[in-house]
Amino acid sequence: MSALTTLSDELSAAVAAAGRSVVAVHGGRRHPSSGVVWRAGVIVTADHGLERDDHIGLTLPDGSDASGALAGRDPSTDIAVLKADVGQTVVAERADGNALRIGHLVLAVGRSGAEGLSASMGVLSALEGAWTTWRGGRVDRFIRADVSSYPGLSGGPLADARGLVIGVNTSGLSRHFALTLPASTVDRVVDALLAKGRIARGYLGVGLAPVRIPDALARSLGLQRGGGAIVVAIEPGSPAEKAGLLIGDVMVSLDGTSVGDADDIHSFLGPERVGSALAIRVVRAAALNDINVTVGERSDSDDEE
Repeated sequence: MSALTTLSDELSAAVAAAGRSVVAVHGGRRHPSSGVVWRAGVIVTADHGLERDDHIGLTLPDGSDASGALAGRDPSTDIAVLKADVGQTVVAERADGNALRIGHLVLAVGRSGAEGLSASMGVLSALEGAWTTWRGGRVDRFIRADVSSYPGLSGGPLADARGLVIGVNTSGLSRHFALTLPASTVDRVVDALLAKGRIARGYLGVGLAPVRIPDALARSLGLQRGGGAIVVAIEPGSPAEKAGLLIGDVMVSLDGTSVGDADDIHSFLGPERVGSALAIRVVRAAALNDINVTVGERSDSDDEE
């Protein structure tokens, strides 16, 4: 048997192994998305593919049908969690995230319903540190694979060459390519959604834009970075308004850590910050001012930081 045939057979076996935990999720108007049996009776899928909160159908690996009940959503990480009786369907077996390397072969696996499994093969093309999504979700690791994001693969697993699950795929967090949410992030979101049905997110109530501080002013104020985030809007009744922040203030540090843009500020507004005091240093009228803000909790309707 040739090496190529052996490789082909092993990859097919890996798809089958990962596919034992992959279900089809019928929760949209068009084609189904995929989901992963993450824990016993708990399914993770992509939030953007789940267009309704009830009457959610599932197709299990053995071809049988089941119903899923929505436990919660987190649009900021594009994760939705369902509870369901999945019979004998096995829980996804995880890969060792510390063993991942650029160039490793990986497989995106999905289930489109009665038609069975679908898969796309590629290599890990990017492994970087923690990042913040455009909706403010905190993701523990940036994982990108050069797999084709066929319809229905969102919500399914990215698996290694043995069929072990690296994380959950989503095409809802980037316009240009699919990304993979690492298992550690999925676990954290699942814990929160099962406990409360939502993710608490810090909220200041300000609109921000990046701004460059003139070099001479930055030097005179002893700023480590030459930029900050300028306040361009303040929500009435928000924590920012109550604390005395003003339009035109330039945020340069939070709790003593320099910030340069809105992404830096997002990283300070995790669930653990809700209800706590945050020390904000701003440049106002060419002078530094320190303002203490009590971080509020952001609702899904809040578009500002």
